Amino acid sequence: MNEISSDKIASSLFSEWHGKVNLIYADRQKTTQLIHNLATAPLKVQKPFYPEGTDICHSVILHTAGGMVGGDRLSFDVQLQPNAKALITTAAASKIYRSNGLQAQQNIQIKVDSDAYLEWLTQENIIFNGANYRQDLRVELAPKATWLGWEITRFGRSARGEKFITGEWRSYTEIWREGKPLWIDRQWLPAGEEIINSPHGLAGQPIVASLVWVGEKVSPEIVEKARELWQNQPTFSSKGEAGVTQITEGLLCRYRGASSAEVKHWFKGVWHLLRLCFCDRPSCPPRVWQ
Repeated sequence: MNEISSDKIASSLFSEWHGKVNLIYADRQKTTQLIHNLATAPLKVQKPFYPEGTDICHSVILHTAGGMVGGDRLSFDVQLQPNAKALITTAAASKIYRSNGLQAQQNIQIKVDSDAYLEWLTQENIIFNGANYRQDLRVELAPKATWLGWEITRFGRSARGEKFITGEWRSYTEIWREGKPLWIDRQWLPAGEEIINSPHGLAGQPIVASLVWVGEKVSPEIVEKARELWQNQPTFSSKGEAGVTQITEGLLCRYRGASSAEVKHWFKGVWHLLRLCFCDRPSCPPRVWQ
């Protein structure tokens, strides 16, 4: 089957999904429980599990259709009640197929109540050539609430030599606390050789990624340790670029490169560092990543 016909089949099979997930977590006597779980096709949420004790609930979201095409609408509404702790990830990389002329959209609304902690650690997004995709993520933090999230995006199926020549990608992220913006990030990448090769775009690299931690002020020592993790990590197939910045009540890590393994290794190291510094416990990678 050639590539064009497989794209057409994907478009016909997965067209016009309007799926949603609504999750509410609550602390019940030092155990975080998923007290409300509503999911509609093509989304599904696995049964909660507790690989690091009952106070942190791990959840895995599945996209049963395999990917998104133009016209798809996915929405996520997640709330952590006071003192709840949760880690949410996805079962596999998310695929955004070539558009049929419409935009594929994903909207994520997250509310983290006082003394609650959410880790939103989704797997890689793969933006196919010709895709038209927009993601909006808004996080509302109560006092003493904490949020950690990362986004890893690959433009084109680079293993096949595919580049992001046509299409469009937008990613809007906002984190607020009591009406005050803590971090707002709006990214837009119109496809094409010029932006792919520009130093202000992809600089010839297929992957961009961000890790954001918001909860408390981060010391210069933690920033330096995050930089050292990048500088001292193993050598992968090709060395990318990375930066670490102290933001209002948090930390921002950026990556641009060609290796998913490289950025994941670094992000996991930073996650472990933040866990030890602010939660006094090591990180615990979800079993689905294995």
